[in-house]
Amino acid sequence: MTPNRSLRFFAIFKNLTIQLKRYVLKTKELRAWQWRRLFFLDTSRWVFVFFLNFAHIMMENSIGETCRRGRIEVICGSMFSGKTEELIRRMKRAKFAKQRVEIFKPTIDVRYSEDDVVSHDQNSIHSTPIDASGALMLLTADIDVVGIDEAQFFDDGLVDVCNALANRGVRVIVAGLDMDYQGVPFGPIPALCAVADEVTKVHAICVKCGALAYVSHRLVANAHRVMLGEQTEYEPLCRNCFQKAIREEK
Repeated sequence: MTPNRSLRFFAIFKNLTIQLKRYVLKTKELRAWQWRRLFFLDTSRWVFVFFLNFAHIMMENSIGETCRRGRIEVICGSMFSGKTEELIRRMKRAKFAKQRVEIFKPTIDVRYSEDDVVSHDQNSIHSTPIDASGALMLLTADIDVVGIDEAQFFDDGLVDVCNALANRGVRVIVAGLDMDYQGVPFGPIPALCAVADEVTKVHAICVKCGALAYVSHRLVANAHRVMLGEQTEYEPLCRNCFQKAIREEK
């Protein structure tokens, strides 16, 4: 129970105590039948108010999951920050709650598996590879929770698709890189962060100094913006170490 709810319960019991003290003084001047009638009426009112507050607090405790439908959640950050891990965790949690879930990824992402979404820690969940964001509307007719991994590789139409799904009552969870290897906002992720109901920024650890990583620094000579890779091609760096690496490369 949260501190706010505990305070509310305490306030209810404190109010009951004050009312009882007033009754002790008041009932000295009442006859027996008057006292019984007054006590019955006010006790009923107290019990009603107490259980009304109790029910409201319990509803607050459960409303977070029962009414989380129709929303966009974005998980973003650099490589090796745990984006896919968090996406898989949320999707499996929804699946355990017997919600209808489906996760999608771009067809170009075949690093670990052609069909599964796989994190760097080898946690996985079955997915449906798609070429364009428009396919999502055709494949999510009866889905409660939609997951999208490596969203930075999709077209800009993904923003409108996610909005349409959320407005239809679907919970949409999107994971992707927020910046490319040059520190430039990547694909539809910035716009998704703007329209999202919730944005979770996760961080890797800078391999140079141990600070929170800022960007995924590319280790190989390749000017293409989209290049799939792992630890041999990319390293997470903080802002200062990234600037040093850029100066050294020049």
